[in-house]
Amino acid sequence: MLPDLERELLRKCQRGDSRFFEPIVRAYEPAGMRVALGMMGNPDDARDALQDAFVKTWQTLGRFDLKRPFGPWFFQILRNQCRDALRKRKARFRREALDERLEMRPADPESCPERHRERRAARERVWTALEQLNEDHREILVLKEIEGFRYGEIAGILGIPEGTVASRLFHARRALAAVLRGTDPRTDGGRGGRGRTGR
Repeated sequence: MLPDLERELLRKCQRGDSRFFEPIVRAYEPAGMRVALGMMGNPDDARDALQDAFVKTWQTLGRFDLKRPFGPWFFQILRNQCRDALRKRKARFRREALDERLEMRPADPESCPERHRERRAARERVWTALEQLNEDHREILVLKEIEGFRYGEIAGILGIPEGTVASRLFHARRALAAVLRGTDPRTDGGRGGRGRTGR
């Protein structure tokens, strides 16, 4: 959505006209669902978290500064909603949900059955490894490697400095690599494992 159009729709929403919130929802729903899937681990919990995030967004939209970009603000709300839901429901991270996320991507016209099997096996290894990472590492890898957000956008979503994004991503990648090598990321020079890093 063009920034000027988005800003105008948000301005009308702030005046209380809910009709103009629908195109905002449609614009952010696909990426929002992918982020929620990556964090929640299953479609049902992801849809619930996304819906709750849109409700929270509407409820707090009056406080949003129209001079700021809307995307990072919304994804921060979504991220917080997912974390709250994870704490309340103790939802686990399931690789079948991430496989579903990958199916949303366009098919490679040049792919062959053998390459498809190889990629599926590689995805399986990655998702299995992701399950073993802590929440901080998992979410930053989802935001950067799956959704492709820029460092500044991730900083806005997570509410941390860009330097911390770089540091956390570095440790998350090392932890993931350690798991893929079959070693414990907590003792492999990375900072993975299931405990929180505090970074």
